[in-house]
Amino acid sequence: MTPTQAVDLCQAAARAALTVPGVAALQPDLGQRLAGAASRARQAAGFPALPAGAGIRAEHATDAPGWRVEVRCVLHEDRRVVDTARQVREQVRAAARDHLTAQGTPEPVTVLVTVTHLKE
Repeated sequence: MTPTQAVDLCQAAARAALTVPGVAALQPDLGQRLAGAASRARQAAGFPALPAGAGIRAEHATDAPGWRVEVRCVLHEDRRVVDTARQVREQVRAAARDHLTAQGTPEPVTVLVTVTHLKE
């Protein structure tokens, strides 16, 4: 899969995660925050924005066939964390599988959900 296709996979996963009730936002990691700052600087200079899948990281597994997708999310505090995280995992897994199948590369997908914090 090319870097562009990996970004597309991250974007599909992000859309799926954000549809889950109780998800307030996706939390970018430090690398994604730095890339976002660079992207804003590029936009200010008149260049197109870099694609972002903030809060999502996807990589092809090295020790097994398939993909690993990490989702870092912020949840609303009025929801049960474990239930919401499970639902995010299932929604992202389904979206990633659908995306890979549509690209003609169906592979297994493992999803790890990390809840970074709760929002009031």
